[in-house]
Amino acid sequence: MKEKTIALVAHDNRKKDLVEWVEFNVDILMNYNLICTGTTGILVETALREKLGVKKDSLKITKLKSGPLGGDQQMGAMIAEGKIDYLIFLWDPMEPQPHDVDVKALWRIASVYNIPTAINRSTADFIISSPLMNYDYRPIRKDFSEYLNRVVEL
Repeated sequence: MKEKTIALVAHDNRKKDLVEWVEFNVDILMNYNLICTGTTGILVETALREKLGVKKDSLKITKLKSGPLGGDQQMGAMIAEGKIDYLIFLWDPMEPQPHDVDVKALWRIASVYNIPTAINRSTADFIISSPLMNYDYRPIRKDFSEYLNRVVEL
């Protein structure tokens, strides 16, 4: 079974929630590669190292750019390349985001490639506790060849 990768993102007002979620699920998350956008990655890494005593060399965390500086788009490209298996994005629905179009593009690409996606903590709990996490689960991907053929014909 291939090693799975979980992408972790949180808007500023939700970063504390994501860190708490990571701390609660540390034993599970240590079995996965983690990909985080900018500040979220720093906070996750700090929580795992300092608060939980996880050794730095045992962490499998990749930190991308901050979301507003292109991290959301980097993550979307990784989803399109099949490098991300799950997306946990704790979204702040109460605060407007200057990079809202990037966030929507990330959610769109996650939907196109049919990867499990959580935008709140409850859904993240359901994903991380699913028995399917322990299997070589491959989401069914829609065949877009008909769409591509239409575009080429134009």
